[in-house]
Amino acid sequence: MRKHSIKLAAVPVALALVAGACGSDGTADDTDTTDAVADETDTTDAVTDDSVAEDTETTEAPAAEETPPPLEIERTGDEIVVTGPERDDSEAGAIQEVLGAWGEENGVEVVYLGDAAWETNINTQIAGGNPPDVSIFPQPGKLAEFARAGDVKPLSDATAAATAENWPEQWTVFGNVDDVQYGVPVKADLKSLVWYQPSAFEAAGYTVPETFDEFTALVTQITEDGGPKALCVGIESGPATGWTFTDWTEDMVLRQHGPDVYDQWVSHEIPFNDPQIVESMQTVLDLWNEDTVFASSGTIAATAFQDNGQPLVDGQCFMHRQASFYSAFIPEGTAFADGSEGAVDVFYFPDINGDAPVLGAGTLAAAFNDRPEVQELLTYMSTADYAEARQVAQQELKGGGTALSGFLSAANGQDPSVYQPLEQSFLDILAEAQIIRFDASDLMPADVGAGAFWTEGTSAVNGDQDAQAAADAIEAAWPA
Repeated sequence: MRKHSIKLAAVPVALALVAGACGSDGTADDTDTTDAVADETDTTDAVTDDSVAEDTETTEAPAAEETPPPLEIERTGDEIVVTGPERDDSEAGAIQEVLGAWGEENGVEVVYLGDAAWETNINTQIAGGNPPDVSIFPQPGKLAEFARAGDVKPLSDATAAATAENWPEQWTVFGNVDDVQYGVPVKADLKSLVWYQPSAFEAAGYTVPETFDEFTALVTQITEDGGPKALCVGIESGPATGWTFTDWTEDMVLRQHGPDVYDQWVSHEIPFNDPQIVESMQTVLDLWNEDTVFASSGTIAATAFQDNGQPLVDGQCFMHRQASFYSAFIPEGTAFADGSEGAVDVFYFPDINGDAPVLGAGTLAAAFNDRPEVQELLTYMSTADYAEARQVAQQELKGGGTALSGFLSAANGQDPSVYQPLEQSFLDILAEAQIIRFDASDLMPADVGAGAFWTEGTSAVNGDQDAQAAADAIEAAWPA
């Protein structure tokens, strides 16, 4: 497997994939996805004080994109309806193509409905007695809440066994609630990556930072040089606006305070407004300001998270910290890690304490009924065959050739040749990781991780409150 494309020379030890998406770590009695977190292997989405980029001075919270109308699930027969938050042409198209092909082979129609307001609509569908047959959860914390409420069904013994065989335990643990397996991992994301153009760095005389102090010094140097901005940042994401800020904060908690504090934070053994967490939030806000950040829509909170790939390629900023899936938002036709002029590559978001923490995330599929064909579909979704087929389909829909798909899987037994070289380096990190933490906000109770953390974080990014006030408000939202 080729590894030359990812710049990890600064990491003196094997990468510990601290899978951190947005949820609970699995140790809180009534809010976590699993009863136990492995000691070293826990598992899978601004600008700051005034949130002003470029020359816009407003600090008002910008209007998010208009919330789409509720997704109505209409059935035409005994088909299997699958919903999820992935909805762009390549993601939704690949899921439909692969699941549809499985359905044809097994005599059942499978329909995938991508939903921009999935977080809201899945609640409405359940409350209205019309849930999908399967939904794809980006937040293990939300899956755990539904499992404890009796809304999602446990995996059958056969599906649970297949899931355990097909995925490493550090990923299946996030679909386990109170020692019962409910979720099937179907996608893995590597966070703690910074996208950049090596040729732009070389032309400006910059080198890849190997420590966090070097990273902040580089941001300062780029700013003082007065050319393109150091960072591209956007946190607008419709009803999920703010999740990009949570990712940065989670990476900083891992770097500044380590995995033990991270676990305590996720499980609420320490409050959300603990001074250590406030420090990490403030660090992010201090990095994001009108001098350091390019935000294409004028402010960080008004700029869609997807809209940072084009400015990076166009040379309006030097760096964009985002997950492995972000390759799907890099402009079509961009070269990746091939040494050519304008090619885009990644480097590891530098650490502080030498422990090389890496934030990760992913999605899990779970069922709302126990029809045999639904369980059989979930079994298929756990396999390397599904991962490979989706990778191939999504890469083709992204333009084929050397395009990156934006998809990644940690399923056992995959053929790495279906991935591009840069993606293969991501797979290497997943395979070699010793410490995995899942995105904290995805693991926390939904009212916190997919609620107050997003909204109060956005308010802080807009300059409407400081990190302490935001953390206090988030702590107040934690379920009693």
